[in-house]
Amino acid sequence: METELSEFERQMRRDIDSFMDKAQETRRKAATSAPEWPIEDESKAKPKAPRSKPGGSPKTGHRVKLAVRTKQLEMDTVFEHVSSSISKIEAQLEAEKAARKAGYPIIGFVIETTRL
Repeated sequence: METELSEFERQMRRDIDSFMDKAQETRRKAATSAPEWPIEDESKAKPKAPRSKPGGSPKTGHRVKLAVRTKQLEMDTVFEHVSSSISKIEAQLEAEKAARKAGYPIIGFVIETTRL
């Protein structure tokens, strides 16, 4: 038993020393060599168009997050619904209908409602 333990310790020490030597060598190489950056050809660069909101997203409304479940004794899952309604209550009702339609019969509670 004693010889197995001492052999194991020696093997582990060799592995650790080998690992540390490789790590120090890698650090030394990174510190001495210059970084190689990819060279981009200026003629191939495409001009970028300004970003805007996607056309399909509503500009007004609410984002409603609900805690939903498919079974009685199951962990809550977050269901997120974006409504175009300006009424907070109506947006929550739409979100509950959408959750039931998506297959979540148990609606726990409203986690968060934010305006868009």
